Amino acid sequence: MSHITLVRHGQANTQARDEASYDKLSALGHQQAEWLGTYLRDSRAYHPRVFSGTLTRHIETASSMNVADGIVRDARLNEIEYFTLAQLLEEQQGVAIPTEREGFVRHLPRVFHAWQQNEIESPPETWDAFETRVGSVLTEISAGDGPALVVTSGALISMVMARALGLDTLNMARIALAIMNTSMHRLHPIDHHLSPVLFNAIPHLEHPARHHAQTHL
Repeated sequence: MSHITLVRHGQANTQARDEASYDKLSALGHQQAEWLGTYLRDSRAYHPRVFSGTLTRHIETASSMNVADGIVRDARLNEIEYFTLAQLLEEQQGVAIPTEREGFVRHLPRVFHAWQQNEIESPPETWDAFETRVGSVLTEISAGDGPALVVTSGALISMVMARALGLDTLNMARIALAIMNTSMHRLHPIDHHLSPVLFNAIPHLEHPARHHAQTHL
């Protein structure tokens, strides 16, 4: 097994309220990705294999990082359709979609719980299908030769951490809320199990002049 470093995409369109509008990087998102790519090159990080989801914000992040000529795109690394799930929950159960960050912090765990409990009718994919695709793609990537860099999204990273640590849905949601844009999360094979050895690392944004770029949304 090889170790895997997961990277959350750069800041996307923070004003969006639907999947299509959200799926593009902001100017800051591109800058965050460029800084991360520079950090990886300067530190001579070795990642002979680079993967990303197929969403625009994944592709733009990987491109702005500029750390590999060939990037394998895999739809199994794509984010959940959070806006779609939230809209369905509002239509079916009257749970209003928040308009401010504080409301979002309370809203995301509620959406995760309702989705995991099959309380949302006709979701774009089931919770079980999401968990299955995450497990399958990580298993395949870890079976390859050499360390891998994977550009993906926050909910997927939180699912990976939840599976690795045996967390329930509420704690998975708490992890998802903590994940920062262009943060790194490393899994290392220990006794044939991918174990977290790095979480939410942003060394490329630690300089005081870049603190403004430490974003969650």
